[in-house]
Amino acid sequence: MIQGTGSDVGKSLVVAGLARAFTRRGLAVRPFKPQNMSNNAAVTCDGGEIGRAQALQARACGVSPTCHMNPVLLKPHSDMGAQVVVRGRVLTNASAQDYHRLKPTLLPTVLESYHHLCAEADLVLVEGAGSAAEVNLRAADIANMGFAEAADIPVLLVGDIDRGGVLAALVGTYHLLPPTERARIKGYVINKFRGDPALLSDGLGTVTQHTGWPCLGILPWFPGVARLPAEDSVSLRVERKETGPIHIVVPTLSRIANFDDFDPLAAEPDVRLSLIRPGEPLPADADVVILPGSKATIADLAFLRAQGWEGDILAHARRGGKVLGICAGYQMLGSTVADPLGMESAAGSNVPGLGLLAVETLMTEQKVLANVCGVAANGAPVQGYEMHLGETTGADSARPFLTLAGKPEGAISPNGRIMGTTLHGLFQSDAFRTAFLAELRPGQRQALDYNAIIENTLNQWASHLETHLDLDALLRIASERD
Repeated sequence: MIQGTGSDVGKSLVVAGLARAFTRRGLAVRPFKPQNMSNNAAVTCDGGEIGRAQALQARACGVSPTCHMNPVLLKPHSDMGAQVVVRGRVLTNASAQDYHRLKPTLLPTVLESYHHLCAEADLVLVEGAGSAAEVNLRAADIANMGFAEAADIPVLLVGDIDRGGVLAALVGTYHLLPPTERARIKGYVINKFRGDPALLSDGLGTVTQHTGWPCLGILPWFPGVARLPAEDSVSLRVERKETGPIHIVVPTLSRIANFDDFDPLAAEPDVRLSLIRPGEPLPADADVVILPGSKATIADLAFLRAQGWEGDILAHARRGGKVLGICAGYQMLGSTVADPLGMESAAGSNVPGLGLLAVETLMTEQKVLANVCGVAANGAPVQGYEMHLGETTGADSARPFLTLAGKPEGAISPNGRIMGTTLHGLFQSDAFRTAFLAELRPGQRQALDYNAIIENTLNQWASHLETHLDLDALLRIASERD
């Protein structure tokens, strides 16, 4: 099990890299995360949803993702509550206190999924969540040491030196854990190191003196991992792309979901992708504004207006600029969004949209989860996944943005400049992305093979881990039981 001294220390990517490295050795490897909290999700081959990081890890293993790889997924829709997804299906909406009481009942399901994966693999790589030493959440924990103890598995601790204080974080973790859990940690890795590793030698000695844990590797900074899909929205605090003649602007909503939709655009050499932070105006020189997905459409529509972005979007449209809405972003572009059953907001909510598309959205109980393929209005093939509540219909639906499985989907305004779709992942389709960008800047374009970029990066990252970590020692640790 890979646990961390905190959130965003690199656990997800370390698991993905190890998965690819051990898979290249001929082992059958499976990823597993007992409990994840993320609005970046993927649709599985068995028709459910899991954290997007586990889908990437499954890809690193060369297998299709399944619901067993992330049996509990929390999708925050407010500061105090989240949708609880169990084995790919929505179980309930719960406050933090309600979920804390619910956790003990979920452990048998989590363990069952873990053992299911163990039965088909030589090696299961388990990813923790947040910090290994969150003592306030330790009771009924199923994400970190609570799971490690229940499943009786050894732990590798990852610390992030880039954020500072990594030595204190390692030693502090040791002192916050009870003796049995300290003993479960077999060593630690320092991630995101820049500089001369020799300067760390005294510090590593101090950590070992306090903890008895050996250092199993120092991972130098590897900028290439930025090309891999991120799980945590903390990654959105960094500008993706600051140069390029094609300017694509994405307002960062408070509950933004599936934001890896834009990674293929960032990979294009002539695209400048601007992720606009709250409080900042949308740039007036945008070629297209893309409204992203959201876990809470009505709440994020209010958030969008509070930032002053509604006026920016309407002004952009008046200037002849293009606007594309994806999933919740598509719903926001319509005339109204109604939630009579309170699926994502207060029951009976009915709010005006931006009014750029002649469509209306009605939130319903049925959640659509499907991997689909089809063809776009520009003639290019597309594939991706649907993950949404609600039905969006209206006059502009007569001009569908896509045709999926033979059925019209999405909408286009009469002038062709405002577009909406429920399909996530459509920019991963090289032909569609190339045609979409050519419409923004006509001329000769060379199609970029985005999937090849991901595969090459996974291989490079795996080789990086092989160089700087003792994989043989990790495999021995994984094979031992006290």
